[in-house]
Amino acid sequence: MTHRLIPGAKRRLLDASPSAEEPWYINDHTLIRAADGRWHVFGIWHPEPAAPLDETMFLHASADDLEGAEWTIHDPVLHARTGLGETHVWAPHVIHHDGRYWMFYAGGTADHTAYRMTLATSEDLFVWTPHEQVLFEDGFDARDPMVIHDGHSWLMYYTRTSAPGGGHHEVAVRCSEDLLAWSEPSVAYRSSAIGTFGGPTESPFVVRTREGWILFVCESTQYDRTLAYFSTDPLHFEDAGQLDVDLDEHCAEIVADGGRTWITGGGWGRGGLTIRELRVLPGT
Repeated sequence: MTHRLIPGAKRRLLDASPSAEEPWYINDHTLIRAADGRWHVFGIWHPEPAAPLDETMFLHASADDLEGAEWTIHDPVLHARTGLGETHVWAPHVIHHDGRYWMFYAGGTADHTAYRMTLATSEDLFVWTPHEQVLFEDGFDARDPMVIHDGHSWLMYYTRTSAPGGGHHEVAVRCSEDLLAWSEPSVAYRSSAIGTFGGPTESPFVVRTREGWILFVCESTQYDRTLAYFSTDPLHFEDAGQLDVDLDEHCAEIVADGGRTWITGGGWGRGGLTIRELRVLPGT
């Protein structure tokens, strides 16, 4: 059993630039629906042109729905804590659990072989309290966390290389019972590509279907390309499970809203975020 992924027409979701003369990009991002039904987005936010090592805060915006409502831009959140050695912050991912919102994100430092995965929590999505302890460190440029519960424990997927100084680009996965203490990593997907920065395993995102699991990753060497892999085991994906679909998104997020599924994308020079419907159909 595989799947068919059928993308719809793409449209602009959000451009948070201060003006047409002052364009800002939104890169890795996350969307979550609050208890009152309002949608919130957090993401890397920086003036053009691209300057990834100078991305020091997250955009926060909200809207009533994902189908054309006007977005309100709020004060940015979670600035890099330079006093603790953070030089930049990347790739927030927010979930709701136990009455709180949990944001996982990467804290970049001068040491690319030991990037920090860290956590902040909030009661209302506006005021965030960073967790005092670093969850774990990994490299090269370990980043882009995504957290999901598999029915038994929490799983955190993120991108790294097979050795801290560089190697095969991988999607690593760690397990937790409480979202605070995380296991040692295992390899959920390994690419044949070797390198350090970038690579074909950026922005991993995993969704569960009735038949199994789908891993989405950004093939950043082509920038606007997202690949998808199917597996019956959320801890193990292979090239043989690649799905035949053309997704020209960078840093894609998969968003469920009622009975519909959406895919969003952003990136440098992309004018903010885009969105389109993504139909996920069982195959044969």
